[in-house]
Amino acid sequence: MTPDRYKMHNANPFKLGLFGANCSSGRAINTLPERWLADWDSCEAMAKIADEIGMDFILPIGRWKGYGGPTNFQGSTFETITWATGLLAQTKRITIFGTVHAPLFNPMVAAKMMVTADQVGRGRFALNIVVGWNEPEFQMSGIRQREHGDKYDYCEEWITAIKRMWSEDEPFDFKGKFLDMNNVVSEPKPYGRKAPLIMNAGQSPEGKGFALRNCDGFFTGFREHDVSKSKEFVANYKAEARAIGREIDVFTQGHVVCRPTRKEAEEYYHYFTTEAVDFGAIEESLRLKGITRANTPDYDERRRMLPLMSIGYPIVGSPDDVAEKLARIHSAGITGIGFSLVNYLKELPFLGQELMPRLEKMGLRASAT
Repeated sequence: MTPDRYKMHNANPFKLGLFGANCSSGRAINTLPERWLADWDSCEAMAKIADEIGMDFILPIGRWKGYGGPTNFQGSTFETITWATGLLAQTKRITIFGTVHAPLFNPMVAAKMMVTADQVGRGRFALNIVVGWNEPEFQMSGIRQREHGDKYDYCEEWITAIKRMWSEDEPFDFKGKFLDMNNVVSEPKPYGRKAPLIMNAGQSPEGKGFALRNCDGFFTGFREHDVSKSKEFVANYKAEARAIGREIDVFTQGHVVCRPTRKEAEEYYHYFTTEAVDFGAIEESLRLKGITRANTPDYDERRRMLPLMSIGYPIVGSPDDVAEKLARIHSAGITGIGFSLVNYLKELPFLGQELMPRLEKMGLRASAT
């Protein structure tokens, strides 16, 4: 295994990952009979196929409560560190993330949980940090969310304490604004005594600053109509990291619909984002943001657009189309993408057969020979 865990143990120029597969329906708010149920057997089989076809990572969503509607979108979910540990035991090469709401996890407990996963995976565990989320999910835990700036201040203390637990051999005290920890020690250390790859997706100035100081990867959006703007953002963000003596990779997210023909793919994408939408879940998602029909003149338009927006950048078409869209993302300087599928298990084999060889020929993947 290549020793550089921050490159996911491989030389692939463009990293490919699966996003959201620990949640029922994944990231597509749909009522399709083939929708993803995220049961354990399916997750295990999915991870093994992803590993075999050369996917680079699997990134779950931290979720504790569903959105209602006929399917209770994302109502059945696995806790992500435990989920990652189980999948790491069943795979050989792929990096698997835990997505952790820092305020819900005591740092001493979280540090030990993540080291356990990392030892199981021989250095293939990675961390996606989330500082806060939907209020009803936090209310279930009895933990109140902090103000925006304090969220990141707390999270900075949280990850700093954890990194010390992962690296220091002697007991230490940690005294901060939020944490007061005494005589702290934690063994064993992460596999190879190197901290896991750490990601964050905060889009505010505070979030971007937190990622620059503490993370190895940052998630941002991508819009194909302005590749130059994405390229400028990536170059500037990496330069900011280098200015403080750090290196950071930039990733994006989206949804893939890959079929033998462009027509098949476009028809399926249109169907599950228009006619086969769980609109009950859509309305609950809007309500959590304070958006209702009574207070929002363009409510119907927002209700119509949310199924499209929730899945991120659409990568829809034939294998050639999808490969070209991924190449366009890479041309902006983006290191990789985490994408969702309507049914991860059923759709992955086709990607392995048709998409991966095309990406290799285009130089986006290292040669398998």
